[in-house]
Amino acid sequence: MVTIAERLDAAYARIATAAKKCNRDEKDITLIAVSKKKPLEDILAAFDHGHREFAESYVQEGVEKVQALNDHKTIVWHFIGPIQSNKTKAIAEHFHWVQSVDREKIARRLNEQRPTNMKPLNILIQVNIDNDDNKSGCAVAQLPQLAELVNNSRQLHLRGLMAIPAKTDSFDAQLQSFEKLKACFDKLQTQYPQLDTLSMGMSADVDAAIAAGSTMVRVGTAIFGERS
Repeated sequence: MVTIAERLDAAYARIATAAKKCNRDEKDITLIAVSKKKPLEDILAAFDHGHREFAESYVQEGVEKVQALNDHKTIVWHFIGPIQSNKTKAIAEHFHWVQSVDREKIARRLNEQRPTNMKPLNILIQVNIDNDDNKSGCAVAQLPQLAELVNNSRQLHLRGLMAIPAKTDSFDAQLQSFEKLKACFDKLQTQYPQLDTLSMGMSADVDAAIAAGSTMVRVGTAIFGERS
């Protein structure tokens, strides 16, 4: 049976190989272990192997895990799922990063509900880069307005963009979607020089994402196995 430690090592190795192919430094790419629907034991196995960045997609489950592992102070928690307005308070109070901000109402609520004794919440704006009806994210045309709002919010820190492109097995099609997001990122970065994070790429399309310039990849199945 393959251990989580071995799968983590394989994920790191895959990132290193993909980075080398396009003359990038693997150290510039952060691996996020997507632990949704996985038990605390699996997260602790990854933690014991030295991994620190984890992502959850469901608010109640995520908050319970954050609270249960509260004594593990070095864990960095990312929220990556769709956000309902009645869930923003719990997200604002428990996570370090929110990668799925896609509309102004959510940004305003996160800013208002982030405790003032906590550091500003790191925000990635989720973009629906392929205009896919099945995917969350703001339209490219709405990005400047949403970015301005986040940037002007005292308790939010605008860090970059995130996307989940339309599903395809074609490397070229994956690359094309990711390059569109990279172009959006580059354009936005001229206005907001602090932008440093481009979260794109999951278990099935990590290689194309890294080739297009991803600085953060979100991998779940390849680390923790299939979800029930």
